[in-house]
Amino acid sequence: MKKIGLIIIAALLAVTVAGCSANNESKLGQDKKTLKYGKAAGPYTVLFEDAVKPILEKQGYKLEVVDFSDLLQNDTALNEGEIDFNVEQHTAYAENFNNKQNGNLVPISPIPTVPAGLFSAKHTSLDAIADSAIVAVPNDASNTARAYALLQKAGWIKLNPDVPLETVKQSDIIENKYNINFVEMDSLNIPPALDDFDFAVITGSIVYNAGIDPSTAILQEDILDHLILQVVVKEENKDTRWAKDIAAAYHSDELKEYMKKNNSGLWFVPQELQ
Repeated sequence: MKKIGLIIIAALLAVTVAGCSANNESKLGQDKKTLKYGKAAGPYTVLFEDAVKPILEKQGYKLEVVDFSDLLQNDTALNEGEIDFNVEQHTAYAENFNNKQNGNLVPISPIPTVPAGLFSAKHTSLDAIADSAIVAVPNDASNTARAYALLQKAGWIKLNPDVPLETVKQSDIIENKYNINFVEMDSLNIPPALDDFDFAVITGSIVYNAGIDPSTAILQEDILDHLILQVVVKEENKDTRWAKDIAAAYHSDELKEYMKKNNSGLWFVPQELQ
């Protein structure tokens, strides 16, 4: 009996220690001061590093960068817990990732965003559109939809009004009065091939990466809510102290001042951050 009693006590102690360890790990996750963020080439991480990172460092955070060649790898690492957050995507992209990759990513704050635009190496006006023009558009679902929404804004096509703008695709075009030929392709490949098209829709980060002057856009999109860039974390981390501090930094007076001094027309700043 004595031996059984000792075994029971040992078991209870093990459970208690395990519980304390779990609580401590949870507390460490809540209050940790070393954070890893994913970086894919684009203006959003540059903005974070120039304007937001210094705010967090003043609060005692140490920020470590992990480079990725594309956003899919970035999101996969975030979903698997290899990094803590990234600042490279809009809500529509995150939702597509969650649906296709069984992800669990959530936005915690909007951030300044670079609009997609309509560009051309041959023309400078919407009036230059001609019958059977060739127009390049991004081929990933969320950016394909924004491209066709922009072309509808240009007055070149009409989309099915019963389909939400965030999900439209080429088959939802109900009027194409110029008989435009659409070429859907990887966003990264559009700028180098710009001479091959009459016009092309290029998203903001690609405009930045390609060194294209955003002021040369013939037309810019009206940014819908689901296309505003976001700070994104795993859902389990959205209420941590560090996640709240990142969101607060994007809403801070310091960032407002930075944007006033450094925004020469590249950035759309959401109303919430103004």
